[in-house]
Amino acid sequence: MKIALIGYGKMGKAIEEIALSKGHEIILKINDENLADLNTTNLERCDVAIEFTNPESAIVNMKNCIGAGVPVVCGSTGWVAKQAEIIEYCKDKNGTLLYSSNFSIGVNIFFELNKKLAELMSHQKEYTVSIEEIHHTQKKDAPSGTAISLAQQIINERVDINSWVLDTMPASNEINITSKRIDPAPGTHHVRYSSTVDDIEIIHTAHSRKGFATGALTAAEFVFSKKGVFTMSDVLKTL
Repeated sequence: MKIALIGYGKMGKAIEEIALSKGHEIILKINDENLADLNTTNLERCDVAIEFTNPESAIVNMKNCIGAGVPVVCGSTGWVAKQAEIIEYCKDKNGTLLYSSNFSIGVNIFFELNKKLAELMSHQKEYTVSIEEIHHTQKKDAPSGTAISLAQQIINERVDINSWVLDTMPASNEINITSKRIDPAPGTHHVRYSSTVDDIEIIHTAHSRKGFATGALTAAEFVFSKKGVFTMSDVLKTL
């Protein structure tokens, strides 16, 4: 594949290393110094784009890719309030989008465990559920997109919980998410159910960016030559 990397920081460089080792080409690299190069002419040379930037630029970047007819894999977080808008835009343009708050295959298996545990615990009201996430100090958003995804999965299974709060004493209908920023942690997520008699906990700990980068490239390989809106759940079914 011919790949555009939109966001050429640590993650972009990790994706590049893996992509080249698998025989792919990186023909467009976008960072803050060459934003003008993110144009239709350059994008039309690409088979797929992988976008890891920030909440402020992600929407524009995705629309540029979709408008140019290029499938886009987006790993930027913090923009989900506008997710319906970008999905509608993608469908209107007959484009291709795959968004995930976390591309790690391990994390996406963790998501499946979280959904199953939430289902099992849905009637165990004596347990209080909470989430903790730990990342490096350069991470700009809090809580992490992964933590929000975990919370939403739990909310979907619980009629008595309908929202989450950040670093605040929760009400009975809320999940507390605790965010910590500690270098050099690439990402740790805890989901904990606590009662007076015991705790039940699932944990995912990333050791490096390699898992995220490998998953993002796997997602790019998946959307190549496809049309529609996809998630990592679709990718997992093919592995």
